[in-house]
Amino acid sequence: MAAISASLVKDLRERTGLGMMECKKALKEAEGDIDLAIENLRKASGLKASKKAGRTAADGVVAAKVADDNSYAVLVEVNSETDFVARDEGFLAFVNTVVEKAFADKQSDVAALMAGELESARETLVQKIGENINVRRVNVVEGGVVDAYVHSNNRIAAVVQLEGGNSELARDVAMHVTAVNPQVVKPEDMPAEIVEKEKEIIKAQPDMEGKPEAIVEKMMMGRINKFLKEGSLIEQAFVKNPEVTVGKLAAEAGASVSSFIRLEVGEGIEKEETDFAAEVAAQVAASKG
Repeated sequence: MAAISASLVKDLRERTGLGMMECKKALKEAEGDIDLAIENLRKASGLKASKKAGRTAADGVVAAKVADDNSYAVLVEVNSETDFVARDEGFLAFVNTVVEKAFADKQSDVAALMAGELESARETLVQKIGENINVRRVNVVEGGVVDAYVHSNNRIAAVVQLEGGNSELARDVAMHVTAVNPQVVKPEDMPAEIVEKEKEIIKAQPDMEGKPEAIVEKMMMGRINKFLKEGSLIEQAFVKNPEVTVGKLAAEAGASVSSFIRLEVGEGIEKEETDFAAEVAAQVAASKG
């Protein structure tokens, strides 16, 4: 397999807090698969689940627009290759055009949205700027009370939909979603495959070894319940007032959380990392050969 790059080791260190050599060894054993390396480390040492929220591999911005009556909202992600372009006035104007079109048409299908004039505008911008520009995700949320929060860096945003309550509450919960990054609204919403994977990891941890099955099961369920609570929006301590959960906050306002969508620029996109020093060394070696 290819050598493990310093940037990949750095990414694993940031996500786990472990030492450089331990991270490099884990990545070698996982053949460069960072998620597999984390899973193996968790099985071996009880390492806590890493926050994938910080793992962004593409640049660009997210943007939102909410209807005046808070009946619906759109949330979009538009990618560029560099942060420099993500701050360009022409790029931001294009993003605004995309948002306005998606909002006017209530269109969440990217291909349908980009057909025609928007695609021509994108191609013109690509030619002018010299970077690839891509409209990656468009979400439309409609019904109930809807509001959005876009963080000041324009890289993280969320839309929250409430049953009851008001726009201020919806926006506060959306801000919480951007900050804390819950996986689901309620514990019972957690996908079964994620719960089963977590159970496997817990059972493989060192402190489970040699214990009777009944004890293992009891310990595992306690940790699973904690895992579900930490990952569920309504069970999380509200970021602006940790004395109450988000669920209680909503209930006190006569509301409940129906859904949320959170977008972070570049999440899930793998960007090739170039080890410049190694590349130069290889070129020098080749020239000598």
